Amino acid sequence: GRFGKVEDIMGAVFYLASDASLLVTGSSLMIDGGWTAA
Repeated sequence: GRFGKVEDIMGAVFYLASDASLLVTGSSLMIDGGWTAA
């Protein structure tokens, strides 16, 4: 593995800041490279 970079989470941040995420409330978005699924 490796440490995450800003580029790795940019898409999620842009999504959450956009109007496309208007219906997303009370959620935790795990951005961990799949470690929690392993």
